[in-house]
Amino acid sequence: MVKNFKKLLLITFGLLLFAAVPAMAQHATEETTEKDSAATEKKGNGEEEVSTELTINSKDGAFNSAASFSFEVKNTYNSSQEGTISYIITTDKGQTVKTLSKPVNLGKKSTSKFDFDVSGLKTGFYKLNMMINVSDYDDTTRRAFGIRPDEIKSQYARPADFDQFWQTAKDELAKVKPNYKITEVPSMNTDNRKVYEIEMKSLDNLTIRGYMTVPISKNKGKKFSVLLGLPGYQVKLYPIVGLDPDLVIITLNTRGQGTSRDVIHTERDAFISYRIEDKNKYVMRGVIMDCVRAVDFIYAQPNLRHDQILATGGSMGGYLSIALAGLDHRITLCSAQNPIMSDIRNLVGSVEWPINDIKKYVLGKPGVTFDQVLNNLDYYDTKNFATTINCPTILGLGLLDPYVPPNNGYAVYNSMHTDKHLMVFKNLAHEVSQVYKDYEGRWMRDTFGLF
Repeated sequence: MVKNFKKLLLITFGLLLFAAVPAMAQHATEETTEKDSAATEKKGNGEEEVSTELTINSKDGAFNSAASFSFEVKNTYNSSQEGTISYIITTDKGQTVKTLSKPVNLGKKSTSKFDFDVSGLKTGFYKLNMMINVSDYDDTTRRAFGIRPDEIKSQYARPADFDQFWQTAKDELAKVKPNYKITEVPSMNTDNRKVYEIEMKSLDNLTIRGYMTVPISKNKGKKFSVLLGLPGYQVKLYPIVGLDPDLVIITLNTRGQGTSRDVIHTERDAFISYRIEDKNKYVMRGVIMDCVRAVDFIYAQPNLRHDQILATGGSMGGYLSIALAGLDHRITLCSAQNPIMSDIRNLVGSVEWPINDIKKYVLGKPGVTFDQVLNNLDYYDTKNFATTINCPTILGLGLLDPYVPPNNGYAVYNSMHTDKHLMVFKNLAHEVSQVYKDYEGRWMRDTFGLF
């Protein structure tokens, strides 16, 4: 029974985090699938069609030397198909490094498979565009692969006063009286859980809110392990009423998000840039301190295990999980999926978001330069928080992610000096599959002894 409870909980939580990642990401999965094999793409009339399948010949898309991939083409037409297949391999910044084009003649009702090996590439990740152009069909399939990704390191150093910067923020937070409020919401209760709205004061004396769901237990002295769910970009988190009897679930709406938008209520695209010209007033400083305040809240509750706290989230929630675990060693486990703001300076020239929105904001601020903003963002880079994490951590990456390119994701992972585990989804974009959520659940329960 517990196994089924766990599965329902994790499916619910996974859907909550990834159903509402940045709106800009909605187009990012057009050429992806949750399967670990490449997607099949079809086009044709009636029963006749040409379909293709591009496979990177490595489970996690990584190679030590030469890269290998296969391209299978099925022709169900009752006529041959003539034309070309070709590929273009580029760096994550769009520089072409390898190309190939070859003529093909696909026999009627036939299947053809083409194998390719590419050598001589430097350490890093590459984008692969595989194209087919034949009599009745043309299409492009996009994939990515890496060469020796364990060697990827960012060339940009942590600011020398990084630790002091964040200690100052935590000292300021400590001076704010939290004024915790816990209010039961009976209309949201279930047969086995009570739902509470939680409220507290955070940095700058702002009020932040969230939800806490607590299993109904006959053991009045029972202390529960805690799952702290952190929000994706501009995502409103709701209470999670999963059936797991051993776990209190807290979902936090940080400032400017969900139920905590009463003071900071920017347009969706403007949130990431709010007060970015001043590193001491940038919105993410307060957002990260909101997460620390949530841990203060957990520590203030006598029915919660203070030594069993999992911080988890995807997209901005993944970023916040890493930032929180790096700054607050009260976190027991950290789970981050597709964390944004990773190796920020190396995002320039590689991604549109958030770089374009930040540049747009800077243009409207006389006297502020993009270089100044990048200097400020060094204090908010995911990789710089990752270096001080000391709890076990899992990280999930999609190799086709348009906001967290794999080079950037690996720069974060390789910066960690803790017990860590990486799960790579070579055919996914800004998402992870249920495989990740299942692993996270088993890992958490094994670590916390919840059998």
